[in-house]
Amino acid sequence: MMFTILGADGKEYGPVPAAKVLEWIAGGRANLQTRARRDSETAWKTLADFPEFNPQAVPPPVAAPAPAAAPAEPSAPAAPAAAPAAFVTGDAKTIADDLIARAAPLDAFDCLGQSWHLWTANFLPLVGATLLVFLVQMVIGFVPILGAFAGLFLNGVFYGGLYYYYLGKVRGEPREIGDVFAGFSKCFVPLMLTTLLTTVITLGLMAVFLGPWMIAFFKAVAVGHGEPPPLPSGGFLVAFALGLLLLLYLSVSWAFTFILVIDKGLGPWTAMEVSRRVITHQWFRVFLAMLCGGILAMLGIIGLFIGVLLTLPLMIGTIICAYEHLCHPPQRDGA
Repeated sequence: MMFTILGADGKEYGPVPAAKVLEWIAGGRANLQTRARRDSETAWKTLADFPEFNPQAVPPPVAAPAPAAAPAEPSAPAAPAAAPAAFVTGDAKTIADDLIARAAPLDAFDCLGQSWHLWTANFLPLVGATLLVFLVQMVIGFVPILGAFAGLFLNGVFYGGLYYYYLGKVRGEPREIGDVFAGFSKCFVPLMLTTLLTTVITLGLMAVFLGPWMIAFFKAVAVGHGEPPPLPSGGFLVAFALGLLLLLYLSVSWAFTFILVIDKGLGPWTAMEVSRRVITHQWFRVFLAMLCGGILAMLGIIGLFIGVLLTLPLMIGTIICAYEHLCHPPQRDGA
């Protein structure tokens, strides 16, 4: 069952599961007098009116004194809010192994459904935030030197802030429009270095696997005098295919990298490796989720550029929901 609460600032937070509301109560962000409603209802009540948060809201059976001790239990779900020790002290392998052991198999269509719900419930905020980030990137891109600098160093800073904004919406945490630039204030240097590192590795792989084929192709065109270039040799084709497969593998495997940097505070290489190891364990499931989200996003092409911006949040939301499943799973019993 999902709930939405009304914060002290007058804003709505949610919908989130009952366990998340219990975390907020345990952390002092809400109390039994906080107004809330079930996702399937329209009437606002206090949290004390819901048996999920106040067992005394339902009269206990006669001669059954056990419920008297029940109010002490809501503090138990607060455990997932604390970062696992592995994130604090572990290396990439330790962190990834812990996440892999706790995460359930990813349901790509469930991620898509959650993203759709997020999109419909927060349509204007998500579209506005996404549009703002892409407009700023576009303006910077028109400046020759600054545009090249941004592509090499700042893309991850922008994406990190945008992911941070979406992550807050998924978790029902307060977010303002200015939070889309949180990458500049929260972890500018790590995100910048992560952008540089992933870009250099990607360009290096392209040069090794795709460069020789492209050079040979253009040479054949240049000396062919209008004749069709000869078919590439088997070795070139194998290298080209391997290069494409490797780039596809890494582009999917690094999907959580910038989110891990801004959400978990990991360093560039650690975040890349944790993302790669966690996603590799369920690579085809993550690929399917991203593919489905991408297909929905591409439907916006019908409305040209503006249409893509309206549907792009569906793809970003799908990635964020997949991240929540695989990199923010519940703690194991006794952890």
